[in-house]
Amino acid sequence: MPSTSETLIDRTGSLGRIRLNRPKALNSLTLAMVRDIENALDAFEADPAVAAVLLTGEGERGLCAGGDIRMIYDGGRAGSPEPVDFWREEYRMNARLARLAKPYVAFMDGIVMGGGVGVSVYGSHRIVTERTRFAMPETGIGFFPDVGASWFLTRRNDELGTYAALTGEQLAAGDVIAFGLADSHVPSERLPALAEKLSSLPATASHADVSAAIAAFAETLTPGEITGQRALIDRLFAFDTVEAIFAALERDGTDFAARALGILRMKSPLSLKVTLRLLRLGRKETALEACLEREFAATATVLRSHDFYEGVRAAVVDKDRNPRWRPAQLADVTEQDVAAFFEPAAKPLFAGATGKGERP
Repeated sequence: MPSTSETLIDRTGSLGRIRLNRPKALNSLTLAMVRDIENALDAFEADPAVAAVLLTGEGERGLCAGGDIRMIYDGGRAGSPEPVDFWREEYRMNARLARLAKPYVAFMDGIVMGGGVGVSVYGSHRIVTERTRFAMPETGIGFFPDVGASWFLTRRNDELGTYAALTGEQLAAGDVIAFGLADSHVPSERLPALAEKLSSLPATASHADVSAAIAAFAETLTPGEITGQRALIDRLFAFDTVEAIFAALERDGTDFAARALGILRMKSPLSLKVTLRLLRLGRKETALEACLEREFAATATVLRSHDFYEGVRAAVVDKDRNPRWRPAQLADVTEQDVAAFFEPAAKPLFAGATGKGERP
């Protein structure tokens, strides 16, 4: 099976295996890895001996912490085409995963963030563990939740997705299931046995057969702390402007509101506004591809923006955790600043395609 050392591709019994293999980098995705995944999906879909596909991350820390942000930072500053190529192929892969005919199982063990969400959340069988730490933290680096976040965080009739996207806070396993972003909880120590069970299924196994195999290893999990604040989140994050959300949090007076407000004040004001607009537009869409298209178009402005390079500098390069956003205040972000992120892409992702985007 064609692969690189960054992605291990093989078949065990009837199970096609994709193992992300950059453990020192928390399995962050490179362009080569995206291409490896696409090639593996081609091979597994065409192979009648493969009943299901399993995605896992090598190492002890997590499935995937996201895209290779340092590559995007360096490439963007140098004017390299690689960041655009990466996003183009990554987003197309996200849409491909949502349409995959065969069962696609993702072990969302440990850190699952950003692009790591993109390679798992569209699976037909998404499994979290007691170690899962799920987040879309992009507003903290001057970016916005992407890989279709304006789709998968807006499918529910509540504001949990708005909270998760704006704050970037980590969600525990119970919250991820309650959000509808995962399906089952399996203790991490039982994952190897589950993988072995899946590999022993007949090649003709159905989605229901895979579900039954997982159910034998799954345990009931109560919703997490954030889900317990749903009523409060629905009330405080229901607005269509970031200013209105800030005002509601300031008025509320609860410890939860005060903490959320403190978190939001650390984020890029411009990113917060762009993110909320993406979410509100995404809520109206009926196809995943439309959301991915809009997000891809916005990345062109990201590569020209001050806040992205400043956010990555503070978080990844210098690691001083002290980004100097521009504009520094929410009130100073203009409509023109935000509108720049919503210009159509010069070369669309899905020209002439509609897609269904059923998952999640």
